Amino acid sequence: MLREPLVHFACAGALLFGVYAWLHPERLAGDDSRRIELAADDLRQIRLAWLAQGRPEPTPEQMQNLVEDRIREEILYREALALGLDQNDTIVKRRLAQKMEFLFEDVSALREPAADELEAFHAEHAERFAEPARVTFRQLYFSPDKRGAKAREDAARALEPLAGERLDTAAAEALADPFMFQDYYGDRPFEQVASAFGPGFATALFAVEPGAWHGPIESGYGWHLVFVDTHTPARTRELSEVEPEVRSAWLEVQRETLRRAALERMRASYEIVLPTETADGNAAR
Repeated sequence: MLREPLVHFACAGALLFGVYAWLHPERLAGDDSRRIELAADDLRQIRLAWLAQGRPEPTPEQMQNLVEDRIREEILYREALALGLDQNDTIVKRRLAQKMEFLFEDVSALREPAADELEAFHAEHAERFAEPARVTFRQLYFSPDKRGAKAREDAARALEPLAGERLDTAAAEALADPFMFQDYYGDRPFEQVASAFGPGFATALFAVEPGAWHGPIESGYGWHLVFVDTHTPARTRELSEVEPEVRSAWLEVQRETLRRAALERMRASYEIVLPTETADGNAAR
């Protein structure tokens, strides 16, 4: 039998198979990439995700459909990876970069700030926790659409008889035109007034003294006479008033510091090569 060519062929094949198995043991261990296995914990997560949407307990049929959806998603995901569809995809890159940021944020490294740290942070960023100035005022409107170029002149003329009038008298209102919004604004910060009437109007309004009519002041709508009832100046709130806000801001600064440090460590392991010139021929910076 040792002279049989078939025996020689079988021995050579066995030898080749043994050498291949020795060089590539992973090829013979089974291809797990074609195996999809859902554990009991996976099914529990699928169910919880369903319930988290405010839905009732899934029926057996609904649960089967949810499992099929998960299997379908996993199959498509693996096939997409096999085709290299994740390569050079901007959306995929951004999503993975976002997940990396979550990973190296290292929330576990954050600690609660000490009392003196909160006090120092509050003092250093006092303007961040300040209470803005506020004003309560009434306005009388003079419309350029109705009065034309005489709107400002009419407003200035109306200021004289208002000198001794109460701000809410019918006589005062009779001098002006109807306004599309409010006539009275209570306890408004600068930003809200500027948003409603424009920055120029807000700046002029916050500069007038309370208790008398002033104007004319121009807004984006036309001309106004204003009566400031109260003007509350800005103030720095004490730490005891804003401690939760200060604590949240302190923690966010720490998180950003950790993120930046982690990114710098990773960046240090890469060689960054930039073109010496941009596409338009200018030197790259």
